[in-house]
Amino acid sequence: MATANKICSLGRRIYRFAASVSGVIALLIMLWGCTANDFNARAIAWKTYSNSRYGFEFPYPSNWTSLTAPTNSDGIVFISPQDNSVEIRSWANQQLPNSILTDQESGKKIKPNFQTAQGMSGVMVVEVAQGVGSIRLTLTQNQVKYYWEGRSNSQKFPDYYRLFYYIAQHYRITKS
Repeated sequence: MATANKICSLGRRIYRFAASVSGVIALLIMLWGCTANDFNARAIAWKTYSNSRYGFEFPYPSNWTSLTAPTNSDGIVFISPQDNSVEIRSWANQQLPNSILTDQESGKKIKPNFQTAQGMSGVMVVEVAQGVGSIRLTLTQNQVKYYWEGRSNSQKFPDYYRLFYYIAQHYRITKS
């Protein structure tokens, strides 16, 4: 009986290891596909969204449609004309002084890992889950926290990653 338990336990460990390795391999393949050099920003007609309340702006494809903006003017959502589950959104809010550099959920200090073309440092997080893939940029200046996000169905995420990354690179804070 003890031998059977050890074999089953070993089998479960091997399965878990294989499942985690296959998940990592799948993620690497997906992200490798995201780095394809076929994105041509010059081939897209761009518009610029500007938020006067918080002083930020970013480019977006001119054929994308905006959803109704919130009445408090803190941000906007644009959806793709080909697939309304593909969206780009941005918003901002005032922060308390102690929360600027701390992740609210974990309480950990956040280290910048991304820089915009404007030279602003921020945190970029790419997440690919079973249903949704997203790329989120978070920037802080003074006591304002700025967010930009692109998201799509996880299967289509590699098709949109370069577009999302380009927009995040060109996100600008216009108020100082």
